[in-house]
Amino acid sequence: MKKQEKFTQAYFNEADPMMEITTYNTDLKHRLRKFAEQYPELCRITEIDEGRMSVEIDKHRCGFKLTAPYSEERRRAIREAGKAKGIHTREKAKRGKVNG
Repeated sequence: MKKQEKFTQAYFNEADPMMEITTYNTDLKHRLRKFAEQYPELCRITEIDEGRMSVEIDKHRCGFKLTAPYSEERRRAIREAGKAKGIHTREKAKRGKVNG
């Protein structure tokens, strides 16, 4: 299966307390499985099929985080701080000169 065919979908409406999440994302599947094991009253796995997992989860346990893009000034400051600490840059990584 190609990466562009591996999706994550979240379905919910304003009336129901639960939402459905279907995903191929490995990290998210592990996190949802662990949450379902710890809090079965809030989350339950409804389907596992060919790399895909679906769960029903209390929609108040999920959120969407929107982050504004960094300004050029902030990106420059982060880059300079990284250089001062010896953290690799993308350019070094591309050339194969990653620290560590």
